[in-house]
Amino acid sequence: MSTSFPIKPLCTKQLCISVQAIFLYLFGTLGWASNSFAEDLKHRKQIQVPISAVRWNAESFWGSRLHQSLHGLTNSMTPLMLGSDKSHFVQNFRIAAGLADGKHRGPAWNDGDCYKWIEALSAYYAQSSDPELRSLLNEVIAVIASAQRSDGYIHTPVLIAGRNNQGDAKPLGDPANFEMYNMGHLMTAAVVHFDATGDRSLLDVAIKAADYLDHEFSKPDASRARHAICPAHYIGTLDLYRTTGDRRYLQLCQRWLSMRDLVDGGGDDNQDRIPFTQQREAVGHAVRANYLYAGAADLFLETKDVSLLETLTACWDSVHHRKIYITGGCGALYDGASPDGSDKQKSITRIHQAYGRNYQLPNSTAHNETCAAIGNVLWNHRMWQITRQAKYIDALENSLYNAVLAGVSLDGERFFYTNTLRQLDQLPTQLRWPRQRESWISCYCCPPNVARTIAQVGRLAYCVDDKSTVVLLYGSNQLDVSLGNNQRISLKQQSDYPSHGQVRIQVQSAPNDLYSIGLRIPGWCNTAKIIVNGKPQSQELQPSSIAYIERQWQVGDTIELQLDMPVQYLAAHPLVEECQGQIAVRRGPLVYCVESNDLPEKARVQQVSIDAGSEKDWKLVFGSGQLASVPQLQGPLLVSTDDRSSTNKANPLYRPYVANPTKTVLAKLTPYYAWGNRGPSEMSVWIAVQP
Repeated sequence: MSTSFPIKPLCTKQLCISVQAIFLYLFGTLGWASNSFAEDLKHRKQIQVPISAVRWNAESFWGSRLHQSLHGLTNSMTPLMLGSDKSHFVQNFRIAAGLADGKHRGPAWNDGDCYKWIEALSAYYAQSSDPELRSLLNEVIAVIASAQRSDGYIHTPVLIAGRNNQGDAKPLGDPANFEMYNMGHLMTAAVVHFDATGDRSLLDVAIKAADYLDHEFSKPDASRARHAICPAHYIGTLDLYRTTGDRRYLQLCQRWLSMRDLVDGGGDDNQDRIPFTQQREAVGHAVRANYLYAGAADLFLETKDVSLLETLTACWDSVHHRKIYITGGCGALYDGASPDGSDKQKSITRIHQAYGRNYQLPNSTAHNETCAAIGNVLWNHRMWQITRQAKYIDALENSLYNAVLAGVSLDGERFFYTNTLRQLDQLPTQLRWPRQRESWISCYCCPPNVARTIAQVGRLAYCVDDKSTVVLLYGSNQLDVSLGNNQRISLKQQSDYPSHGQVRIQVQSAPNDLYSIGLRIPGWCNTAKIIVNGKPQSQELQPSSIAYIERQWQVGDTIELQLDMPVQYLAAHPLVEECQGQIAVRRGPLVYCVESNDLPEKARVQQVSIDAGSEKDWKLVFGSGQLASVPQLQGPLLVSTDDRSSTNKANPLYRPYVANPTKTVLAKLTPYYAWGNRGPSEMSVWIAVQP
């Protein structure tokens, strides 16, 4: 779909440092790529993959997830968004516009959840051209536009308060009112809607809102420096900049990030205790942190400001080497304090839904908000775009297949807000959020976030520029993208990944000259093979790398990729205290768990252990009912007669050690993303190991 706006690339003289210095830093000092590739990358024309450019086959893993997500979107989410029973979403805009009477209902960020729902609907429309979806979008956008003030301000809590003559609410009066977050999601949703439909109706609303913010933050000062909570507005303004070519939005994002340095008396919960460029550790609210990192990485893509990259690299190492769950879940703590254990007591602040100390990764009480995992996907995708390092897609894939998908039921209608790694019938403490997926959560931010992520997963699957196309995520789909100058790249991919590691790609259109097709070799894969037109390739394939094949492609050329996908037992770092003496099971990108549904009657997950030498005894099977297409594993588990989770008097806090007999049973393990779909159950990712 063409755009009516010019795209205005940055000039070299407008960058913070020279392009040459950037790439010397990126690819020389840090050794992130060969000099020849770094030099070549400078001159590549990055192509935004249109929202309709990737079509998943209906029977593929992601095709199935798209269908299930759309089912949930239609049957569960849309009635909530349009109704007024549980909360107000569209209804808040109706009241703000004077189309209905009433008060604002729901958290201050409900507007943003409504925009994420619109973004998901738009993405599905791009792939279906469903007239009912288009009609619904037109109706809702008309209501939103009618609620916007003439100066561009739009935030229903304040607009409704003004309409009801409540004098205690004013625009930008409270940094914790989520105005910036909401308007950021408005901008992103508007760009996706415009890409999907070519219709400017929501885009014009977003432009007016951005112009309002550009005026209000023309000269930021300390009084407004904390308006950066969960900064979706960083990403939103850059989305708007790329669509319109208006440099004011790029400059606004730069001012916002610099504005954080003006904060006086900030805290780690919102990552503003110290200036952003001084931060070297991920702290505080994990959703806010990951959105911040994703936004700063997005800004780096436009400005090449190396000071941003130093922070991003250090914080990425902090998260992915010391603070992330094996499932890609982020934010271990319900509540805590930061800096943890510091002797500087005046600098300690409360943190919630947060990154804790290094290696502090509890299982039964893990918080792991679904939105935090989505933020990690956004962040890693941008780090890949910056560096072209496969490790960032490894991290993206891990969070996407495990932590993100676990947040929604297989039918797409029920959701987790938090994602534990161990579910017991007797928890060590009472926890705030539901222990089963629910169709309604009072904080409804995660459901539409999951919906928009699944709807646009095709944009994560490929990276396209004028000299190469890299396949990042595997599965049966069709890619078709214009490269300009009457050139196209069109690939047909066939694979039942992640169940198996065989991938077949057929070239259906390619440039006339030499062109590279890159294949990601995942970090979990130790043995891989590439065959082109029936001939095995001789290049050495390393885990967590990109294998490039450059040639003058012909229509009908085929590439076969074979990824070895054995069952692997993984142990945690010795400082992850809760996981010592236990292993986790992974096959391909999927992390597995033991669920009580698959154990002998009355057996508890804490009675289960696994033989350390039994990796090769597991085989792939498919379940029945809701799990019919879910790749389970079947193999031997050891079940003890000792119920270690019991809290009766016979099981005191400490007791003499007694070895308990075990029996071997044939059991199943379920991918973590699919647990909890068969009614209440116990579950554990980590399983005691018998040496």
